[in-house]
Amino acid sequence: MLAEVGLALAGRAGARLADVFGAKASRNTVLRLVDALPEPPPHVPRVVGVDEYAMRKGRVYGTVLVDVETGRPVDLLPDREAGKVAAWLAERPGIEVVCRDRAPFFAEGARTGAPTAVQVADRFHLWRNLGEAAERCVSRHRQCLRATFTASEPTKAPAPAESGSPWPTGHRFADRTRAKHATVHALLAAGHSRRSIQRQLGMTYGTVQRLANAARPEELFQGQWQNRRTKLDDFKAHLHERWAEGCTNAWTLWEEIKQHGYTGGYGAVRAYLQPFRTSPTAPAARPPSPRTVTGWILTHPDTLPESERLKFKSVLAGCPELDALTGHVRTFGQMLTQLQGDQLPQWIKAVRADDLPSLHAFVNGLERDLAAVTAGLTLPWSSGVVEGHVNRIKMIKRQMYGRAGFNLLRKRVLLAS
Repeated sequence: MLAEVGLALAGRAGARLADVFGAKASRNTVLRLVDALPEPPPHVPRVVGVDEYAMRKGRVYGTVLVDVETGRPVDLLPDREAGKVAAWLAERPGIEVVCRDRAPFFAEGARTGAPTAVQVADRFHLWRNLGEAAERCVSRHRQCLRATFTASEPTKAPAPAESGSPWPTGHRFADRTRAKHATVHALLAAGHSRRSIQRQLGMTYGTVQRLANAARPEELFQGQWQNRRTKLDDFKAHLHERWAEGCTNAWTLWEEIKQHGYTGGYGAVRAYLQPFRTSPTAPAARPPSPRTVTGWILTHPDTLPESERLKFKSVLAGCPELDALTGHVRTFGQMLTQLQGDQLPQWIKAVRADDLPSLHAFVNGLERDLAAVTAGLTLPWSSGVVEGHVNRIKMIKRQMYGRAGFNLLRKRVLLAS
């Protein structure tokens, strides 16, 4: 019983559970019992799946081999070198099919260790690689997305509320004077004396007098503010353009114009953009990101919501290259789901005929591994069951807090399956 508990929970957790059952044992005892368990009986699968798992992500990787027909793991290797994989396959001449991803070390190991076996490239990885190529292609045509969703004219700042005022709203001196003028006249209307207003607002009596005697705040403005050139003038066109594209974050726009040479502060940019937010005319719709458009391309058209379908249709109408890309992706998806690998050469030829460099790079990768890709698009085998065991290995590894060695991990994976 302790050995079975050790297989399920390893040392420390297994010892705690055994104590609950009344079988006191230290964690070292539990681990020794697991280590003493015999190896599983040798089994030569006909269809084997190969994939990597991380012992330390980004640093140390191993290899898991799974019988695809039964769904059970066959062995774990401490690294992912092509030589180790080739040696393992060479010791098992009954292997007929090797399911793998497109990693070069697994391709070389299968070619060396099982030269007569059929190599099958996993369809999930093919689709993911195609999605990455499609996103790069969409990113190259980002301007098409902006042109489709950008309004013809950027939103302009509204005129000041006061009729005939030459002073712009958003100017910090003008706005401050208007605010003070409104406050003073509100207190006067409430029956306060000018001396009382002086004490409440902390102003000098002369300032209160000037504000109280002015019927309109414009009477207090002096000519030094009017038509003065500001640091922001040279960058207003950029702000208008980016606002029309849907970027309405003042801090982001300030950071952008700083890179173009603007030396002013954030407050001036925020004040200049404030009327844009209160304008009755809404800014242009934000264009979809390349990742969003790529998601539309990779999604079956029958499952797209109507609102997204209309947006996607307008994108394709404004960019012939993305329209061609969508056709190629959907044709590949049909080949993948209906196992029509015999149509791959015609698909590659059609892609070559269009000006889609990112998709050409994807096709170059397919041609370097053409036999395995064709088999992956033709045969029913895939590495899906292997990916499931990779996730299970992650769970077991984390359950042991990364402190377990390879031998204990191998025992737990193989014997607990």
